[in-house]
Amino acid sequence: MNKEKDLKINRRSFLKVTAGAAVLSSVGFPQKAFAGTEKQISTLIDLSLCDGCVDRKIPACVAACKTINQDKIPQVIDPIPEPWPRKTIEDWSKKRDVINRLTPYNFIYVHKAEITVSGEKKNIFIPRRCMHCDNPACATICPFSANHKNKNGAVVIDQELCFGGAKCRDVCPWEIPQRQSGVGIYLKVLPGLMGNGVMHKCDLCVERLANNKLPGCVEACPREAMLIGTRSAIEKVAESRARRMNGYIYGKTQNGGTSTLYVSPVPFEEIDKTMTKKPGQPDMKMDVPRRMAGTDPLAKVVLASPVVGLAAAGVAWFVTTRDKSGKEKQNNG
Repeated sequence: MNKEKDLKINRRSFLKVTAGAAVLSSVGFPQKAFAGTEKQISTLIDLSLCDGCVDRKIPACVAACKTINQDKIPQVIDPIPEPWPRKTIEDWSKKRDVINRLTPYNFIYVHKAEITVSGEKKNIFIPRRCMHCDNPACATICPFSANHKNKNGAVVIDQELCFGGAKCRDVCPWEIPQRQSGVGIYLKVLPGLMGNGVMHKCDLCVERLANNKLPGCVEACPREAMLIGTRSAIEKVAESRARRMNGYIYGKTQNGGTSTLYVSPVPFEEIDKTMTKKPGQPDMKMDVPRRMAGTDPLAKVVLASPVVGLAAAGVAWFVTTRDKSGKEKQNNG
């Protein structure tokens, strides 16, 4: 029996590990899609299968992601207060249709790389989104613990706690998180001094996972180029496919390891040459050292129990309570 065929995953199923081998799961999710459990999951993006959905106006993964997240950002205040001392305002509310880069309204995009290998020209399509790092500096540095790594591996930004300071983007090797100004808790605290909105990025569809559903991009991919499953199973699949295509893996060691693995029939060094690192368009350099490695002891504390976020949570509670009291008074007055 063909082992690669055995390892193939149906879009409506997860991989699970039985007797140390990756097998096709035909019973759905073993536990509430691993949400809130100790089970760590990973995703695999197979570039030998992704065709960029060239027959569609918008790639299926991008369209699905936009649909799922279209209502996450509330109405942006107008005018947006000018922050001090930096006067930078990042407003994408009137550019929601942008799909060729990461934005607060677009968590995934597809890069097209034209590469010549052994004299033959190839088009390689690379979906790009958050890598969900194993030791995310973004979660370590957030002063309010708005950015947190879940036990299932997903790195998630809590929109109710985020002040939009963008330090998470500063320490991300790929500068993944994107800011939308004019929304968030900072508007109710000190809009001219604290933060500048809310940071947004892929959260691995944690709400869908909690409801026994696959991430939108995985479910929507017509080529089944995206897989999701337990960490060990996904690594086995990645290694098996890389061997079969005499290919390459990305994400296993970059930034200390990530929960997103890419497998490609062409070297990632060649793919990276087609990428000019611009805002919202991350490159794929092979040499990506661990950011903020010296903060790992703090990271363990923060990721295990985000106590340092209690201050922000307190502010959020105070503001919410005050708002409710104000509304009650108006209703009664």
